[in-house]
Amino acid sequence: MVADVILEAQGLTKEFKGFFAVNNVNLSVRRHTIHALIGPNGAGKTTCFNLLTHFLVPTAGRIRYNGRDITGSAPATIARLGLVRSFQISAVFPHLSVRENVRVALQRRLGNSFHFWRSEKSLDSLNARAMELIVSVGLAEFANLPAVELPYGRKRALEIATTLALEPEMMLLDEPMAGLGQQDIKRISALIREVARNRTVLMVEHNMSVVADLSDTITVLARGEVLAEGPYETVSKNPQVVEAYVGTGHG
Repeated sequence: MVADVILEAQGLTKEFKGFFAVNNVNLSVRRHTIHALIGPNGAGKTTCFNLLTHFLVPTAGRIRYNGRDITGSAPATIARLGLVRSFQISAVFPHLSVRENVRVALQRRLGNSFHFWRSEKSLDSLNARAMELIVSVGLAEFANLPAVELPYGRKRALEIATTLALEPEMMLLDEPMAGLGQQDIKRISALIREVARNRTVLMVEHNMSVVADLSDTITVLARGEVLAEGPYETVSKNPQVVEAYVGTGHG
């Protein structure tokens, strides 16, 4: 295992009744980089994500994180090791305020039980850190607003804040730009670039301009297998990649 590789999958395979959603995928994510997983619909991207965080158990293959074999570990165990999947583990509570949502995530990192029955005062010690995180994702003016009332793009920022509260070493982002308008895409892109300064990010993303702008390395999946890997300039000119996208109606 190369020293600068933080996450590595070897021969990762998932079979569903004779159908290989992911087939013999090898993946190496370097520390402190932004690595994108792309491919046409049905390429196996989300299945691959689910395997890496063990929301699905692989049929075959091994996964190593920071040199440790995590194959077969529970998702919660993997999260405690510092490999956190945003938008899945970090559920947002719609009727709690932005601050309360971040505070709940901070409690989880401390390993405490959720303190819903505790007095407000007993959680005040978490307020300063909660506000630091809220400010860092540009939500200071929304701190007291119930999460359900946040504009859609700002909810994404809150989801990133609750993920950051768990102090991940590596973040997995599943289509962070899905459903966002142009202004929100710019805001969340800038936020991802900022949080990646001292972390590793692996993301599934359909928006190619975002992928081109943010990614150090891109892995292209097609029909459950790795089609190409490298920087955007190289991958985007690969004839097989162009054919895979054009052949399925994607530009």
